[in-house]
Amino acid sequence: MPTKPATEPALPGHMEQGSLTHLLGYHLAQASIPTDHVFKTCIQETFKLNKLEFTILILLQANEELTPKRLSTVLNIAAPNLTLILDRLEKCDLLTRIQSVRDRRMQLVRLSESGQAMAAQLTLVSRSMEENIWKHLTPAEKQILLELLRKVAQHRKT
Repeated sequence: MPTKPATEPALPGHMEQGSLTHLLGYHLAQASIPTDHVFKTCIQETFKLNKLEFTILILLQANEELTPKRLSTVLNIAAPNLTLILDRLEKCDLLTRIQSVRDRRMQLVRLSESGQAMAAQLTLVSRSMEENIWKHLTPAEKQILLELLRKVAQHRKT
């Protein structure tokens, strides 16, 4: 008796995925469902930050100060849109903008004291918030997944 070819594990709802199974974007979108839920619960609802604001705070924590141009490039967002986000974070007293002492034409963005405190809290929360997602992967699988995602991201067109 012929056996059915091995198929991908079914997603909740047990629906055939057809030709979607070969699309990286589809798998990334499906994988983002649990990570989005965890982010919303642990960061967005608790700290009132969206993903971009969270990312900016953590990048500033890691880099001390950055130019808006550099942030715009790294995050792949238009400068006017970044300005709106930085305005909101500054209004919430999470960051400050200063002129560079080396080049007075250049503006630098850095965390305020309350921004540093929040970034420290965010770091603690973010280290444990995805544990339930990662528990389904071995440490080696986790490392491979992150390495492959970084590789895909490195070759993006900006």
